[in-house]
Amino acid sequence: MKKTVKLKRKTPGESGEPRTQYGALPWRMEEEPEVMLLTSRDTRRWVIPKGWPMKGRKPNVAAALEALQEGGLLGKIGKKALGSYHYRKRLKNGAALWCRVEVFPLRVLRQRKNWREKEQRVTHWFPYAEAAEHVAEEELKELILTFGDTLSALANGDTEIVTR
Repeated sequence: MKKTVKLKRKTPGESGEPRTQYGALPWRMEEEPEVMLLTSRDTRRWVIPKGWPMKGRKPNVAAALEALQEGGLLGKIGKKALGSYHYRKRLKNGAALWCRVEVFPLRVLRQRKNWREKEQRVTHWFPYAEAAEHVAEEELKELILTFGDTLSALANGDTEIVTR
């Protein structure tokens, strides 16, 4: 008689398949492009606003809502992702979840005086190259540097998109 073994179905993130999140790269033009970073609630690392997909919302809209909730940021969100990066999210039970974050540019017009997670996070504007040095994820560093280089080139009248 054959024995049937029922396999436990793994959820995305456990099997090496990353879970999708959407993030915003908040930026503004000063003398040079600046990027706003904020601290994570648990580890206090410098990160960009990001979160899980929201039912009924487009990815870029979900990213803009995360920026509002986590950093009080209002502005114009791009419809096309700049790129993506991967990281391991620590869950409350201590487990790690592999995530892929699609990043959308958010041109910040203003920051609210009060917002949902204000007491849980610190926000700070950095020149883009300095912001890249503060984040832990190599793919995010490269994304910030490429985006900042492109904004700088455009501000200086260059029409070429910068690639690294």
